[in-house]
Amino acid sequence: MAAQTKAERTAANRLAHYQDRQAKRAARGARGLTESWMEECRAIAVRYEQAARAAGKDPDAAWHDLSRTLSVWADRYSE
Repeated sequence: MAAQTKAERTAANRLAHYQDRQAKRAARGARGLTESWMEECRAIAVRYEQAARAAGKDPDAAWHDLSRTLSVWADRYSE
């Protein structure tokens, strides 16, 4: 096997950790899957924010969209 760079090792470790978390959450059912989706949404928003800053776009756009989505959900299930 070829030697890995530090970046490759880091990426492989992150992927393994992510897959382990996903499997454990999936085993907990809908609540666990929801936690996974919330974590994924947050990570996507962070990545978008960083890319948007570099591209001169609105860095808050993904956060605003996520906030609107969560607000609609909360309204739907609130008493």
